[in-house]
Amino acid sequence: MTPRLTQYAHGGGCACKIPAGELEDMVRGLGTVTPPGAAGDLLVGLDTGDDAAAVRIDGGRAVVATTDFFTPVVDDAYDWGRIAATNALSDVYAMGAAPLLALNLLCWPRERLSPDLATEVLRGGADVCTAAGCHLAGGHSVDDPEPKYGLAVTGLADPDRLLRNDAGTPGLPLSLTKPLGLGVLNARHKATGDRNEAAIAVMTTLNDAASRAAVEAGIRCATDVTGFGLLGHVHKLARASGVTAVIDAAAVPYVDGTRQALADGFVPGGSTRNLDWVRPSADLSGVDDDTALLLADAQTSGGLLVAGEVPGAPVIGELRPRGEHTVVVR
Repeated sequence: MTPRLTQYAHGGGCACKIPAGELEDMVRGLGTVTPPGAAGDLLVGLDTGDDAAAVRIDGGRAVVATTDFFTPVVDDAYDWGRIAATNALSDVYAMGAAPLLALNLLCWPRERLSPDLATEVLRGGADVCTAAGCHLAGGHSVDDPEPKYGLAVTGLADPDRLLRNDAGTPGLPLSLTKPLGLGVLNARHKATGDRNEAAIAVMTTLNDAASRAAVEAGIRCATDVTGFGLLGHVHKLARASGVTAVIDAAAVPYVDGTRQALADGFVPGGSTRNLDWVRPSADLSGVDDDTALLLADAQTSGGLLVAGEVPGAPVIGELRPRGEHTVVVR
C-alpha cells in the first residue's frame, strides 16, 4: 500500500510556514546585507517583504532570486512535486520576472519512505520546470525525519518593470488571479484522504500568464497569495505602499467545496494564526467570522494579487489613501 505522504508531516504546504508575526520579529533589525564592492545594484531586499530579491546587472537586466520548499500538501508524490515547484516559481512571477534556472531542494526520511517516491516528487518538479521553460539542474538533498521539497529559482526581469509590494497607489483596483480555499481543502485532504481535483488543478497552474499580462499592462505592484493568506499578503502590500486596501468580500472567488470544508471543521493552524496577526491592522466588521477566516486561509501555490486589472481575473477591491487600517473588508 502506498503511504500517505501528508501523514509524515506536522503541517502541509505553505500552512507550515513560520507565522508572519514571529518571522518579522526574527528578522527585525537584521536588514539586507550589501557589502562594499558587491556586484550589481540591489533593487529589492528584505525591507518591503517582497516575494524575491532583485539585483540590477549589466545589459539592462535584473536577476531575481528566491527559494521555497515545504512539507507534503497532498498524498500523491508526483502531485506534491508539481505543486511545490509551481509554488516556488510563483515568487519569480510575482516579481514580474521569467524563471531561468532552478535547483531542487529535497529533504527525505530515507529509512521511512521509499526512494521511488522521492523520484516521483522530483519528476513532478521537473515536469513543471519543463512547462515553465526553466532549466532544472541538480540541487541538494539531506536525510530528514520529515519530507520536504521545493526549488531555489533564479529569474530575469526588466529592472524598470518589476512588480513590487511598495508600488501601490490610491485608486488602483485589486485583481486576484486564483480562487481561495486551498488551505481548508488541503486540511480536509490530510484528515480524510479525499482528493479535491479542483484544488490540485489550481495549485499546479503556473502564474506565468498573469505575470506577463501585468507587466505588459504597465502594472508595477503585485504579490502572490500563499502561506499568509489573502489578508496577510494584502496587509504587507498596503503597509509597504503606504495605502489602505479595501476588499469586497462578495467578489472574492473560492474553489468549489471550500465553505463546506470550513463548516466541517477543517481549518489549518496557519490560517488561524494569519487572522490573529492581521486583525489588529484590519477592519473586519463588515464580514462574519467564517468569511474572515477564509480570507486569511493559508494558501499553497495561490494566485497573484495585482494592483491593476488583469484579463480574466476578478477585481476584488481597490487601494485607497492610508486610513486607520491597512486593510478594510466589506
